[in-house]
Amino acid sequence: MTILILEDESLAARQTVAFLARAGLAPVAQPVVRSVAKALAWLQANPMPDLIFSDIELLDGNVFALYEQVAVKCPVIFTTAYDQFLLPAFQHHGIAYLLKPFDYAQFQQALAKYEELKSHFRPASLTDAPPSLSPAVLRALQQALRQVGHPEYRQRFSVRQRQGLYLLPVEEVAYLQADEGVTFAVDAVGGRYPFNGTLTELERQLDPRRFARLNRSELVNVAFIERAEPYFNKRLAVKLRGPASVVLLTSTAQTPEFRRWLDQ
Repeated sequence: MTILILEDESLAARQTVAFLARAGLAPVAQPVVRSVAKALAWLQANPMPDLIFSDIELLDGNVFALYEQVAVKCPVIFTTAYDQFLLPAFQHHGIAYLLKPFDYAQFQQALAKYEELKSHFRPASLTDAPPSLSPAVLRALQQALRQVGHPEYRQRFSVRQRQGLYLLPVEEVAYLQADEGVTFAVDAVGGRYPFNGTLTELERQLDPRRFARLNRSELVNVAFIERAEPYFNKRLAVKLRGPASVVLLTSTAQTPEFRRWLDQ
């Protein structure tokens, strides 16, 4: 069995390799690919693997850019910290979606789903048309989507100040920013409130319909976006409402997903 791992975080990659070994499986000879470019090169130079474990944000961009270039003919188990990519994952041969941090029991469940569904993946035609999912797999994925509930997202932040705790409602946060190892919530007038935890951890606690990632260090609240304009190198300049008149920039890798988010 050939398994390919797409993962840019060393700790997460080692965990996936360890979990596979614990399950009696082993990845390919070069087990971990960390970027979209290297993944594309690997898939073009090697036979299609039996299974892919795929992170979503790789070193050089969003992994869906890879799946738009390569006709993936095998199941994919997504391993990510971003729950807003659930539907696109299922649209790109995803059979399971493991939200980081996940444990071995959850990992086993994903492997069990692979064993149950792998026979339903139809082989590609001789014309190399994009692969399709059988009706059985589509029904399973639709059922999985129906079972995904509406989680309780964070409603407020408690900020420790000299006078005590200050409660900052989420709807008053214009954007969040990671700066030199500290994460800040910034309100409409430019007030900055530091928090413990990483930007990725806070992102998982926020409603993805209201907050979106602009780049590796910033999330924005849709309620504060005034307009988005084209910027150098296929990026967007996002101007926020309010007296601060802040302009934030998307990264080149994140711009396509941010555009899709704006159109929801």
